[in-house]
Amino acid sequence: MKRLLLLLPLLLGANEDFISHYEYGEMLYNNPRGVSCSQCHGDKGEGEVIVKYQDEEGEKVITGSDIRRESLSTMTSSLNNSHMIMPRYYLTDEEVKAIYDYIQKKNEVYLSKFQESNSSK
Repeated sequence: MKRLLLLLPLLLGANEDFISHYEYGEMLYNNPRGVSCSQCHGDKGEGEVIVKYQDEEGEKVITGSDIRRESLSTMTSSLNNSHMIMPRYYLTDEEVKAIYDYIQKKNEVYLSKFQESNSSK
């Protein structure tokens, strides 16, 4: 009987997911296949300076793009095609959707302000 009482909390929570959809997206964004999206796209997807360097023409800056307003289809295409700088991650549609939803949720305030400013024009 004591053993059953010890297992009761585990049985009650058995129908819940191990992690939420948001946490899954966060995990993938921070480490999808060994290279974090945030290293180039920033903590919220706002874009980040990757590197600054000098050449004979002067200072050059390579930045990751701002992905906060990208559509799901654009994000899916970007993640599943080759780029000059960004690695190809080979993510499933479910994984891309989780990352997309994570970015959308994390930027709710920014996106609502952006939509308000565009609708007032």
